[in-house]
This record gives sequence, structure tokens and C-alpha cells, in this order.
Amino acid sequence: MEKFTRVMRGYDPDEVNNFLDQVIKRVEKMIADIDKKNKLIESKNEEIKKLQAQIEDTSVIKEKLEQYERMENTLNRAIMMAQKTSDQLKISAHRESEIIIDDAKKNASRIVNDALIKAEKIENDAEATKRNINVLKRRLKSIIESQLEIIDDIDKLDI
Repeated sequence: MEKFTRVMRGYDPDEVNNFLDQVIKRVEKMIADIDKKNKLIESKNEEIKKLQAQIEDTSVIKEKLEQYERMENTLNRAIMMAQKTSDQLKISAHRESEIIIDDAKKNASRIVNDALIKAEKIENDAEATKRNINVLKRRLKSIIESQLEIIDDIDKLDI
């Protein structure tokens, strides 16, 4: 604390005035410093608000990114399942086609065998028919010849 010199009727007014001027300057300087600091605090608060907004935006983006990553994982699993199903369908179709081809080959072989048996039977029947025709021809020839002999014998009798 400052000490003033005493004069008549109290303290020296010039000293007191000088002191008050100094106090006023200090207080004004302190007020100016406080104003600067308040403005700095306000600007820092605004920066903090902006950073908080960025953090919130980043948080939202991070949540969306995590959601998209989950979706990507789900889609990857679905693609893998679809690939497995496709592979299984291909294998199943291949097996089924082999079974169908084997059945077709068996049926074709059976049909060919049946056709060969029928052809052989028809050939045998045709040969039997030829033999029967030849036998019939011989019998008819023999009958006709015997009839001709009878006619010749009748002619010889001359009645």
C-alpha cells in the first residue's frame, strides 16, 4: 500500500491524484485485459462448440461407418452363403444329369436289346413262314399232282 505525505488538512492532493491516476490506469488496464481475456474465452468457447459439433459429426459418421461395416459383413456373409448354395446346386445338378444320362443309356440299351430280340423273332417268324410256305407249296404241288394223276387215270378209263 502506498503512503502519502501529510500536509495541512490531510494528504497531499497531487500525490493522491497521481496515485488515483495510477490506480485508474491499472484498473483500466485490468479491465482491458479482462475484456481481452473474455473475448479470448468467448472465441475459445466458440472453437470448443465447433469442435464439439465436429466431434458429434464425427461420432455420427463413426456410427454410420460402423453400421455400414456391419452391413458389409452381413452382405459378405450373404454372398458367401449364395456362393455355397450355388456350388451345391451345381453339384446337385451335375449328379442329377449323370443319373439322367445313366438312365437314358440303360433305357437305350434296353430298347436296342428289345429291338434286336423283336427283330430276331420277326426274322425267325419270317423263316418259319418261308418254310411253312415251302411245305405248303410242296403239299399243294403233291395234291395237284395226285389230282392230275387221278384225272389222267380217269382219262385212261375212257368211259
